[in-house]
Formats: sequence, C-alpha cells, structure tokens
Amino acid sequence: MGAVAMMQPTSAAAAAPHSEAAPRLRVENVSLRYQTPSGSTFSALEQVSFEVPDQQFAVIVGPSGCGKSSLLYLTAGLAEPSAGAIYVGGAKVEGPGTDRGMVFQSYTLFPWLTVRENIEFGLKRRGIGAAERREIVEYYLNEVGLKAFADNHPKQLSGGMMQRVAIARALANDPQILLMDEPFGALDSQTRLQMQQLLLRVWEHSKKTVVFVTHDIDEAILLGDRVYVMGARPGRIKQILDVPIARPRTLDMVMEAQFIGMKRQILGLLHDDLAELH
Repeated sequence: MGAVAMMQPTSAAAAAPHSEAAPRLRVENVSLRYQTPSGSTFSALEQVSFEVPDQQFAVIVGPSGCGKSSLLYLTAGLAEPSAGAIYVGGAKVEGPGTDRGMVFQSYTLFPWLTVRENIEFGLKRRGIGAAERREIVEYYLNEVGLKAFADNHPKQLSGGMMQRVAIARALANDPQILLMDEPFGALDSQTRLQMQQLLLRVWEHSKKTVVFVTHDIDEAILLGDRVYVMGARPGRIKQILDVPIARPRTLDMVMEAQFIGMKRQILGLLHDDLAELH
C-alpha cells in the first residue's frame, strides 16, 4: 500500500465515538511560572489538566493572556513546564519531536525554498525516499489546492496561501497531533472564512488529532468537536464543552439556533471570568 493511501483513516476508525477513543494528548497538573526582572514570580498556567481523545478536533479559547499559546508551546516541546507533565501518544513530552506538527500565526516557511520543497523539507530530514516523498507532496498539494503553485516561492504567495503550505508541511510528516496557534489570526475576514472551510475539508480526510488555539468563538464552534474554555491568568481549564453540531459543517451553520446558543454559553463563561478580575 502506498504512503498516501496509508494516511487515510479506515471508515471504522473515522466513525469511532470520541468518548471511546484513547487519549492522544494528556496534560497532567501543568503549571508554568516565570521569574520577573524584579525577582517576583509570574504564574502563566496553574495546575492545568485535561485530555484530548484520538481523532478529536479540540479548540482552546480564553481571555487574552490566559496562557493558551503557552500551553501549545509546552505541548510542542518548545518550552518546559514548571510542574506537571504532558503526554502525547502515551510518551512524555521532553522536547520537540516529529510526533507533533505545529502551525503558527506568523508565516514560518523557508523563503529560499519553493512550495513543493517546503512541504518536502521534513520528509527529506527523516530520510524518506524520493518516490515516496513525491507521492506524499503531490497528495497534500492537491489537498490544499496549491498544485498550480508548487514551484513558487513564499514571496509570490498570499498570506492564506502561505498558511496552506504550512498546514500541508505539518500534515505531510504524519504527526500524531497537529498544534495550531491562531493560524488564521493575521488573515482578512474573507480569507479566514476560506481557510476555515479548507481546514474542515482537510481534517475530514485526515482525522488527525488537532489542538487549535483561537480567540474567535465562531471559529471555535465551527471547527471543534470540543471547546476547552480557559479562565483568566493564571490560566486554567474552566469548562469543557462538547459541540453538539453534526458534521460535515458549513459556514451557514453560524446562523442556526444551536450554534448561537453555544456561542452565548461560551461568551457567558468568558464574561464571568473577566468580571472576577474587576
């Protein structure tokens, strides 16, 4: 079986209920503290614990500065927690690894490489053979709609196109979990909607476990299976909400009563938390 064919989930796996899936990500009593220039201690995260089942699209929302991105960086192994531990696929996170893919808000492509070469970069470093690399890269070029731009360099692309390349590059390495830190935050509203639709389609095909950070509540409900609402600093998980909206989803759903009801619930949680600070 070819490499690309192996990436596709079986129908049984794709249909498995999230509640029965083994946790792909486990965060256990994680705290993150910094020493300030004055010598005092600043707590960004305090005793955070939660699990994300395999194949789930998990979205984290919360007030600005509550530690959403910090939690993602800890999971990526780009920083170390002050206390607690994070496990991906049962293995403790002790640094960066190919089992995790990361997509940032800022554009992180290699400017001297073409679109094709950017997607291929991680595969070459892992020693994947040329024929298999070509098959995987072609698959993801088609998935993100950039086949016609395969030989372009990043400076020749729009912001949305660059993020498509970043998503393709992360998925091409077949990580256990995809971490996305407000990847559409710098895009204009129309491009952002287009990217949300693209991500929904790509995720339906790959069924990768995703942890997605956003401040946009509509985006959280549209994309997520569960929404993890964080409280104000020091960051903590305030409530975990299942999204009761069936897939596949479309942008029209944002006007439905069920969608609006959940948006009100999340806004209420965030407003209550902000009110506690005053």
